[in-house]
Amino acid sequence: MVGLFGWIGGQVGNIEATLSSMRTAIPSNKSNYVGMPPIVEYVKPDGHSAHVERGVIAAVVGNPIWKNAGALDIDKYSSKNAALTQLYLKYGNDCLSHIGGNFSLAIIDTTKNVAILAVDRIGARPLCYSVTRDGALVFGSITDAVKGHPNVHATLSPQALFDYMYFHMIPSPETVYGQINKLEPAQCLLYEGGKVQLYYYWQPKFVEKTRQSFDDLKDEFFYTLRSAVQRCNPDESTGAFLSGGTDSSTVSGMLSSLQPKPAKTFSIGFSQAGYDEISYARIASQHFHTEQHEYYVTPQDVADTFVKVARAYDEPFGNSSAIPTYFCAKLAKNNGMKVLLAGDGGDELFGGNSRYAKQKIFNMYHSIPSWLRSGAVEPLFFGLPFINAFAPTRKIRSYIEQARMPMPDRTESYNFMKRNNLADIFRSDFLEQINIDHPIAMLREVYGRAPSNSLLNRMLFLDWKNTLADNDLRKVNQMCALAGIEARYPMLDDDLIEFSTRVPPDLKLKGLKLRYFFKKALGNYLPREIIHKSKHGFGLPFGEWLKNSPELQDIVYTSLGAFKTRRMVRPEFIDTLIATHRAGHAAYYGTLIWVLAMLEQWLQEHRVNP
Repeated sequence: MVGLFGWIGGQVGNIEATLSSMRTAIPSNKSNYVGMPPIVEYVKPDGHSAHVERGVIAAVVGNPIWKNAGALDIDKYSSKNAALTQLYLKYGNDCLSHIGGNFSLAIIDTTKNVAILAVDRIGARPLCYSVTRDGALVFGSITDAVKGHPNVHATLSPQALFDYMYFHMIPSPETVYGQINKLEPAQCLLYEGGKVQLYYYWQPKFVEKTRQSFDDLKDEFFYTLRSAVQRCNPDESTGAFLSGGTDSSTVSGMLSSLQPKPAKTFSIGFSQAGYDEISYARIASQHFHTEQHEYYVTPQDVADTFVKVARAYDEPFGNSSAIPTYFCAKLAKNNGMKVLLAGDGGDELFGGNSRYAKQKIFNMYHSIPSWLRSGAVEPLFFGLPFINAFAPTRKIRSYIEQARMPMPDRTESYNFMKRNNLADIFRSDFLEQINIDHPIAMLREVYGRAPSNSLLNRMLFLDWKNTLADNDLRKVNQMCALAGIEARYPMLDDDLIEFSTRVPPDLKLKGLKLRYFFKKALGNYLPREIIHKSKHGFGLPFGEWLKNSPELQDIVYTSLGAFKTRRMVRPEFIDTLIATHRAGHAAYYGTLIWVLAMLEQWLQEHRVNP
């Protein structure tokens, strides 16, 4: 695992920079930590260790892009770490305004007893940290590195475990361990004088209206897209995920146009009605003349890799599409690829998720004058007893009930944990340790600091963190790493993100038409079938397969049986969940079964007990 590990605290003495893999970054004799000076341990493919110069230690992971570096000739430096050091020496803490791309970094200035930790604008590269009781700062790319330090007494957080079951992942800034946090997208940690200060060094500037014509925006969009793929530095060992959706098809097309030979694209299929999208991937491949590679995932594949995937993550992670992502990355690796370009981000930049249109419909209710809503509409639909007796009036009442909820609470109205009595799911002693409103509070905090008055832009800003950084990018990064390949995200290029903020919300979502600008601008570039297809991706038909697959039933039911003893959920709830899944609603109830079974496997593989 390529990453950062280090600590700083107390009186700064001599500094050592060592070249070490993440696996050996933590000495087997933990007493070696005691009394040592601050250390940054770092490994990267080109073999450069953390750079040390004039009392500054600097290391960066990922693919940083140097921006507006002034008189600095960045290219002349032997490594990214050396370039980062020079950037800090020239600009100090403001060096972050001159760095783009995807990265996590650590800078320790021993002359000032100061440390800076930061992650990129979209949070593609994780960074965790902990402040010990004696005021030392310990940091690492993964939680395992941080909790290995002898002064970090990390224990599982009941709140984080509840939040995992709510979101199916653990959102930043928390981690599964109560004493360890992780940085949020575009966040910087400044450690000075034994104290930690957190701030966001960048935020988007959304434009609600524009004077640019559609044609001008279209031309700029196409140029920015192509440049974003170019900045991924593709070569003959670079391929692309191809699900057959608009994003992966666009990236594959751009990659193909930049390669002297047909670009290699990789797709996953399922022999399950309603889930297989291979036909669209083939349309895109034929349209852009790519060299297409395909693999069909089976229930046996899922059973064989279930434990492996649980073990790969340093925190519980419950997104089942990690499995097909792994097999797609593995297919690419077996065909000689070192890098895969992913299409993640297009929906969250240009308004492609159905929930954006759905919430717009709910917001229309507030266009009715408040005196009419409170004086006539609501007394009618909530005061008359016969309203629930008829389907049309019952639906109107349900619409009003949801429309009256504030944002972003409304987006969670169908969450399993919101629709069911928690006392029927969890043991009372577990519920006593948590704040059941914490997940919503986390969403409100991000939604509330979105720098826009637009409903759509505020939802996009929220999704940049919760959907991309905390979920999708974590999924793709870790599964690609497990397969031995690197993922890069041209759709999340800094310039493309900045461009998306200048596309007005009524062009991103025109009426109820999702991704209106994106599809209109690429109408003559993408195949017509892909422009008009519904969104899908690499979704796993786990719920359907579990009903009939003995291989899956064996590992999943055994996991759930063990999870009953964890003293978190009520044993009878597990039994009811399995019975309800077997009786119907396979996808809905299958999702929670996956989340709980994956949590149990994670606990077993990481040998921790709540």
